[in-house]
Amino acid sequence: MSNDPSSTQPAAAVPGNIFLVGLMGAGKTSVGRLLAKRCNKTFYDCDQEIERRTGVKIRVIFDIEGEEGFRARESAVLHELAALHDIVLATGGGAVVREENRRALRQNGTVVYLRASLDDLWQRTRHDRNRPLLQTADPRARLEQLFAQRDPLYQEVATLIVDTGSQSLRSLAHRLEQRLREHLRAAAQERRDSA
Repeated sequence: MSNDPSSTQPAAAVPGNIFLVGLMGAGKTSVGRLLAKRCNKTFYDCDQEIERRTGVKIRVIFDIEGEEGFRARESAVLHELAALHDIVLATGGGAVVREENRRALRQNGTVVYLRASLDDLWQRTRHDRNRPLLQTADPRARLEQLFAQRDPLYQEVATLIVDTGSQSLRSLAHRLEQRLREHLRAAAQERRDSA
């Protein structure tokens, strides 16, 4: 592969699975779609896959089965998708709550935490009625609570942490691809050094 930036050769594929974690509104689905195209991988969104299989929206599952019922469905779908090859998977914001899910992600690919500030997350989710956990009297306080609970779990499971900031989706996908390549190069060098 040529190192010439003007080369029209496609970049070498980023090997393996890429799993995106982060709170609702972090951009996992939007960035994941772009990243999958850039890396020539198949894109899946865990929540959309659950909706496709059940034929109803996530909020309806929450209404009928409660959060525990939804989490059981989410775990089953996540484990199935994590076992696939060459995918980019946008996980649901709460997927990391279960240790079995964190383990499945760590064992089957590179986990990227798309970290956004609380203010950015609030701006992106405050008018979205399809977020069952935010349908409360004080959705901002609920979002703060979810951030406090889940941020340590995202950090624990993450191979890489990427701050989303206010950059465009395209810029973020490009930066994420670069970070993944750097990480994989460093990991390969580490393996060579320890051999």
